[in-house]
This record gives sequence, C-alpha cells and structure tokens, in this order.
Amino acid sequence: MSDYIPLQIQSEITKIRMLDYIPLEIQSEIFKKLPVKSLIQLRSVSKTWKSLIDSSAFIASYSSQQRHLLAYHDREHRYDSIVDDDTFPNKKVTVTIPVNQQKDYDIIGCSHGLLCLYGEFGRYVPRCKAIIWNISVRKAVTVVVPKMGVGLHKAFGFGVCCGTCDPKIVKITYNDTELMTSNRWHAEVFSLSTGAWRRHGNPPRNSIQFPCFRIAVAVDGGLYWLAFNRIPIDGGFRSDNLIISFDLTSEEFGEVNLPDSLAQCSHSSLSIFKLRESLVVHAFDFPCSVVWMMNDDVPKTFTKLFTINLPVCVIVRGFRKSGEPIYETVKEHQEIGGRLAVCEPNSKNMVDLGIDEAFSFSVFPYTETLLLLDKPDVNDF
Repeated sequence: MSDYIPLQIQSEITKIRMLDYIPLEIQSEIFKKLPVKSLIQLRSVSKTWKSLIDSSAFIASYSSQQRHLLAYHDREHRYDSIVDDDTFPNKKVTVTIPVNQQKDYDIIGCSHGLLCLYGEFGRYVPRCKAIIWNISVRKAVTVVVPKMGVGLHKAFGFGVCCGTCDPKIVKITYNDTELMTSNRWHAEVFSLSTGAWRRHGNPPRNSIQFPCFRIAVAVDGGLYWLAFNRIPIDGGFRSDNLIISFDLTSEEFGEVNLPDSLAQCSHSSLSIFKLRESLVVHAFDFPCSVVWMMNDDVPKTFTKLFTINLPVCVIVRGFRKSGEPIYETVKEHQEIGGRLAVCEPNSKNMVDLGIDEAFSFSVFPYTETLLLLDKPDVNDF
C-alpha cells in the first residue's frame, strides 16, 4: 500500500481501519468530507470502499466544499485550475482535456464540476459532437450532436439537474431570415441518463435573438442566456436586452426582464456570470464597471452590488467565491489580450494571477464532483 498511496492518505486509512466496527453508513459520511483525489485513491484500498464510492447514491450525494477556478487561455489552448481558498492564487495546476484537437472545440458550459465542449468536424459532411468532462476525476463521455442546417445560428446551454444529477445539453438553432415566422426556432435537449436528444416544444418567442455564439450560464438548476428582443417601431426595430432562462427540471423556457438601464444599453457591453449560487450581470462602459445580482423574487429583480472605476481597460472574466471580480487587463492600443488579475472592489487593488499572457481568457468556477465516475471510459474524442 505504501508504494502508491501518500502518507497523508495512509494516515486517514489507518484511522478508519481502527474503527472497522463503525457502520458503513457512518463511514460513508466520513468519506463525504474528503476531497475527490483522496476518494479516488481509497477506491484502491478495499472492494467494500470501491463499491461504496462507485455507487450511484454516493456519487449523487457527494458535495465537495473545495472550489476551483478553471482558466482557459486560447493562445496555447491551455487550462489552469486554481484552488479558490485562502491560498489563492498559489495552488495552481495545468490540466489536460481529453481531446486530440483542442483548438477545434468550444466551451459551451460548466456545471457541478463538469465542463462541456462542442466541436464541428469535416468540411463537406460535418460531424458535430460534444464532450462532457469531469475535471476532477478525468472522466469524460462523448455525445453525438444532431446536424444543423446551413445558415442557421446557434446557442448552447449545459447544466446538471439538481434533483436527478442528470447532465443536460440544450441546443437552440434559429434563422434570422425568418424573424417573425412560426418555424424560426428549433430547440433540442439531450439528457445523459437517456443518451438521446428530443425536440423541445416550447422555444423562445420569434422576436428573441442571441448575439453571436451565445452560451448559457448554469446557476442553481437553471440556464441563463443574454439575449435581446427586437420590437418593431416606426418602420424599424428597437432592441431591448433581456435574459432567457431554461429550467433544467421542468425543461421550460422563460424570460427575465432587466432594469431599464441594462435593457436599453448596448448588448455588447453586457455579460453574465455565476457568483456563488447567484446570477450576476456585468455592465462595462470604460472606465466604469457595474455589477448587478439577480434576486430570487417572483418576478426576478436585480440589486446593484458595486461599481468600480478602473484606471486601465479591463474585461470581466468571472468572480471568486468571495465576490472579487476576475479581470483580463488589456494592453494599450489593443482590443483584447493581456493578463488575468483579481480586483478588490473597495481598495481597487489588482493582484496578478501569474498566468501567461494570452490572446483572450475564459474563467469557469467549479466544485469537485464524482459525477461520471460510474460511466465507462470512452476514448473516441
């Protein structure tokens, strides 16, 4: 045992073995306090422990308190995982995603410790597929995605249903040339539990549009997209910003209205993120950076969290669990490209995260999970 299990884990094993008379239910509660890395190692100690940890009940009930930030920088197609605790940002490791052609995949969502990537391959007969990847246990499954027609726009969402722990992918396609026709929208939902896609019968209104390649933010059992509503007015159109929601349990689309100051501004200045278990909207108009949080009211309302005036041009890429925004600092005379830094809203101090300069960054918060641990290994990526 000492050849492959670290001394710290050996110590924990010894303590537990000294208490073999404790019921397995109590041992299960002890295991739930351990990090994922320790649980993976404990699976090699005994058949009983492996059976317990691999059980669907334990996987569904396990909830780690360890939070990480996954930073992706596209120049090198590299992923860095940073532990988001008192040691931040010193505990940082580079992780390798299970795909052969990283540059051909786009991230379409992160939820419950799972990252979902999407890629299109082939010039004349394109093949579309998604990869659902558990960052902590390095387990992944591949999903064949239905083909889309030529000239269609798309929006994606990925999230894990809270009640069933079932990962789901939502794919929305729409045609801008059919703005007010009944067949403009086409929505499909994939559930990992069934392994199948199904047509959704309640897509967003025909007047709703998504800017560019929009992905959703997964928060507390729901998916949220930034969108805008094109309203005919005086022979033209007016675009009002809003949020489209999708409940992962009921699988119903909904709409969330934004405060007037956000609804009427340029949609290019808005972005949405997850802050702990809440959705936040960031409005940027250099040098002013304003963050709003969505409340749980019915209907939804928003509260302004803070405003920061910064001396340099920055782009918000995410938030620490403490609420500190993570910025990508942009060099002078460049539209994008810089380094990641964390800003303390009150003092406005910027702390560099020590990640190599990239063309652009994406940051995704995640917690460790055992989801997919009971799935067979799939290598066709």
